[in-house]
Amino acid sequence: MAAQFGRRLRRGATTTAVAAAAVAALSASQAPGSPLVAADGDQPTSGSTPSDDSAASGNSPYFTDLPPLTTPNKPGTSTDLPATGSAESGIPASILAAYKKTQQTLAGTDAACRLPWQLLAAIGKVESGQARGGRVDAQGTTVSPILGPALNGQGFALIKDTDNGAYDGDSTHDRAVGPMQFIPSTWETWGQDGNADGRKDPNNIHDAALAAGRYLCAGNRDLSLAADLDRAVLSYNHSDEYLRTVRSWFDYYKRGTHEVPDGTGVLPADNDTGVGPVTGSPDPTTSPSPSPSPHPPHGTDKPKPPSKPSPGPTKPGGPAGKPTTPPPSPGPTPSQTLAGVQNAGTGPLTATAGEAFAERIKVRARNGLGGPLAKVSVTFTVTGDTDAAFDGGKRTVTLATGADGTVTAPVLKAGEKTGEFTVRATATGTSLPPVSYTAKVTARQADAIARTGTTKLTAAPGATFADIAVKATYKDAAAHGVAVTATMITDDEKPVENDKGPYFEDADGKPVRTLTDLSTDADGKLVLPKVHADGAAGTYKLRLTTEGGATVVIELTVEAPAA
Repeated sequence: MAAQFGRRLRRGATTTAVAAAAVAALSASQAPGSPLVAADGDQPTSGSTPSDDSAASGNSPYFTDLPPLTTPNKPGTSTDLPATGSAESGIPASILAAYKKTQQTLAGTDAACRLPWQLLAAIGKVESGQARGGRVDAQGTTVSPILGPALNGQGFALIKDTDNGAYDGDSTHDRAVGPMQFIPSTWETWGQDGNADGRKDPNNIHDAALAAGRYLCAGNRDLSLAADLDRAVLSYNHSDEYLRTVRSWFDYYKRGTHEVPDGTGVLPADNDTGVGPVTGSPDPTTSPSPSPSPHPPHGTDKPKPPSKPSPGPTKPGGPAGKPTTPPPSPGPTPSQTLAGVQNAGTGPLTATAGEAFAERIKVRARNGLGGPLAKVSVTFTVTGDTDAAFDGGKRTVTLATGADGTVTAPVLKAGEKTGEFTVRATATGTSLPPVSYTAKVTARQADAIARTGTTKLTAAPGATFADIAVKATYKDAAAHGVAVTATMITDDEKPVENDKGPYFEDADGKPVRTLTDLSTDADGKLVLPKVHADGAAGTYKLRLTTEGGATVVIELTVEAPAA
């Protein structure tokens, strides 16, 4: 790829003399054996080391502003950061945290690499201006995608599409993506989940920083050695100027830096000529990053001259990389595109009639990368032959997903109708497949039932028995609305309905010995309809069974006729 790309030009308008001074100042600081001194740019030959032909960023454009000559106030140690300092030495909080966490992670998994977080900061500064001044959300994902121009071979490397546009929204050519500017094919190999959210997202600074750290450490490199560090940087973007620019910021950050709020970081002065366009609408809640005041480039005390075309090889569209026409917008990116809604861990939906479902329905909206998507309207609808409804009696509710891409439906309440029904969650106004949940309403139950009186139940032939009352309970509480079946049974080992002895009367006054339309009241009590005695004297049994299996058997005695 280096042969295709050729020598990269400084983006901006530094003169040849200024550039030479900067190069001389930086070269003087390099240890023996550094590629910066040897100028051979050779890469290690280990198969585990990325080569210039697989550069992480695809040798895409980058910012080349150098740090100011004035150094930041140096604290006691590089990790004991001051609260204030020069604007250029400030690193947005989320970005800085990701770099330092990556250093800690690599210290535990690849201690021999000795990765300094300041190297990640230098690369992040040159690649994306620290995620464009720290414009990231609470999870560390850029609020607008950072995309490089299409690597179409016109002044850049030629890299045809490798991801069908999944990461960069371009199904023709690849583009560098995210705050660390990975090309999709490299991300597929080196992508990491730095924030343990189950995804590998090049637009997330935690994921991208960890991926960059592992990429730089590949091939058993020891980044405390100048030669290994330089080779690692060259493997990221095979350009001597890129190495010098990263080195300048690396040395600058090592002398001291400080944390600034997200969204307030300083962008490079030539931010119109750095990485490719940022797509998507700006976040209305984020203030624009302040423009930096002019400062002299590293290695000279003279201010930058006005922008002029540079001689020599040119970038696409005009001299010194100034495009004559802006690159075409790639349109909505996968991280902004709704790909569907899915179950977010909802368990079984079961409730007793008249009670609330303990489980709440929860769905997640996901984007084209499989990550969460906020502010997606989701409509929950109760369907089927049921009288169940959401809190307030609503059968349809529309809500929006939160920052984590999830939304939880209101409490679902069962009606008196038992059986199964369906709740559907749909991305409002789309044709995307809904998520369907099966819910089940079971009948009210009792685990115990007993007669409330103790008087012996007797009746003369042709007379009626005294009122028979029972009470059903469930877990020692009154069982309201529980169905009860009353049956006159035989006195056998396996009893069946008796065809003689005491009986009930139906609506037409005809004898029946089984009733099924009985239920307990609010106190769990039930008073049976009148029980009649026929002419056959003896002791008979009445069995009461509840929904849930509770049973009680009551004895009824029909007295013998008088002599």
